[in-house]
Amino acid sequence: MMAVEITEEFVWQNIPRRPRDSHKGTFGSVLAVAGSAFYRGAALLAAEGALRTGAGIVTLASVEPVVSAAAARLPECCLCPCRAGAEDGISPENVPLLRRQKATVLLLGPGLGGTAQSAARAAETQALVQQLLPGFAGSAVLDADGLNAAARLLAEEAAFPHPAGELIVTPHPGEMARLTGLSAAQINADREGTALRYAQAWNAVVVLKGARTVVAAPDGRVCVNPTGNPGLSRGGSGDVLAGMTAALLACRLPAYEAAACAVYLHGAAADRAAAVHGEYGMLPHDILPELGRMFAEHQR
Repeated sequence: MMAVEITEEFVWQNIPRRPRDSHKGTFGSVLAVAGSAFYRGAALLAAEGALRTGAGIVTLASVEPVVSAAAARLPECCLCPCRAGAEDGISPENVPLLRRQKATVLLLGPGLGGTAQSAARAAETQALVQQLLPGFAGSAVLDADGLNAAARLLAEEAAFPHPAGELIVTPHPGEMARLTGLSAAQINADREGTALRYAQAWNAVVVLKGARTVVAAPDGRVCVNPTGNPGLSRGGSGDVLAGMTAALLACRLPAYEAAACAVYLHGAAADRAAAVHGEYGMLPHDILPELGRMFAEHQR
């Protein structure tokens, strides 16, 4: 196994220019099932990450406080109001409604809530993952509390839930430890090997986050990301990345290329944000305008 470093050339070769005769359907549609009363910002950051990275349509499915915040902050985002369940998170009663939404990519997990809120919230998030992911016709990104729910499903069923299309999972080492049963120290001792082993076991592209994020594909390809800085070490950074990754999938990049390009751009935009605000002062939402400027510079 030889991991390669993601390059700027690789990224801009894989992100296509937008044809002059294109329309919103050309760039796919993302359904983000995200957010709860505890984590309203996660859903907004993920949705804006998807919008800023070129998805044709982004629909945010969430509970009322999140939907109201999105309506005020993101007028470009379509909204799917959901009934609230435990701890004011998304109830599994919404699954039939969510299945009716037309989308080419499912983003599932940011801010859904889990055991940190209550056992009931964790059970409802697990039900959402168990019911939505296997029945989805397109590709999917599974992130955050969606990954913690998948870890419980793996313990019960020994099979990773999978959509009909490609799957990208985006764990940090703590989430990877829950998914695999390994310790975070074991994972960090062999990040590339661990990511590849489980990419093959789960038939999914694994994005193992952290300094020099690793992206591994089931076919044996592995790359590491040279961009990013410690200013990303705060809540919300991963939500932006999840949205960006889903958008590039919607723009029809294959899963490995979508993940590799997203982590590179996410880190590069964060480097620019750090140059303006400092690593202590930068916030995850500062990534988003820098991302737009990068697209403007490279796709003139």
